[in-house]
Amino acid sequence: MRYVQLRAFHFVATQGGFSRAAEALSLTQPAISDQVRKLETEYDVLLFNRQKKQVSLTDFGKKLLEITHRMFDVEHQAHELLSESRALGSAKLRIIADSVQHLHPVLGPFRQQYPTVFISVSTGNTSEIIEKLCSYEADVGVLGEIPESRDFDIVKLSSTPIIAFASKRSSAGKLKSISLEELATKPLVLREKGSKTRQKLEQIADAAGLTLKPSIEAVGREAIREIVASGAGIGIVSEAEFGYDERLCKIPISGCKPLMDEALICLKERSKGNLVSAFMEMAHDRISLETV
Repeated sequence: MRYVQLRAFHFVATQGGFSRAAEALSLTQPAISDQVRKLETEYDVLLFNRQKKQVSLTDFGKKLLEITHRMFDVEHQAHELLSESRALGSAKLRIIADSVQHLHPVLGPFRQQYPTVFISVSTGNTSEIIEKLCSYEADVGVLGEIPESRDFDIVKLSSTPIIAFASKRSSAGKLKSISLEELATKPLVLREKGSKTRQKLEQIADAAGLTLKPSIEAVGREAIREIVASGAGIGIVSEAEFGYDERLCKIPISGCKPLMDEALICLKERSKGNLVSAFMEMAHDRISLETV
């Protein structure tokens, strides 16, 4: 087994094909194919299913990819440490968040201090955030719970109640508050099952002998907001993520006070990287200042 063979395998797996891997590594496709073939032959394993012009990882290939993700990430961290020209200069920070509102206290100050760093922000539910972090497709995550896993470094951002919300034009929009019992009888517009806000409220309702059954289920917070604004039902969200929308009104949930803990997380094994550690430390410092 040689480094070049593992590198060829890793890039084919992450780039989605032999030609893309060759382009990323500035090599020829036959050279990449030869390295992968030698690796498979030496250990008598099949790493890719090859069907016409498409390739997909075998189960064994998926296990090896978990290892090479860690291997090449450590290599990248070593390169950043050793190369002064890379130190927070032209680097890229990938953030995935369940709600971008929670990034507001950190993003501005971070951009001021590190103006040359490119930041990409994507959204997803808690399950997607954990998956992206563990597969090294994101560097930092923001999610609506504090993970129990010891694999993560965590900065707690906030703790806010779950509320209902409705269109101001609807009958529900005139409510001053709503109980869980009443909520269970209303047409609910809920996010996909990977949403921790939904899961937490459903667990509380279940403990009270109630079932919260959605009339409409949609993927993503913006989709829910638009559907509720149309008057199609009542949505739920953590208060910190409600923001402002002149079409909508907040409805406190009476009789229970479910709280959502928002946290900034990263894999422990990546927390020592210059970029990730700088972002996490700034978030910690900003939150500490706000709570003083």
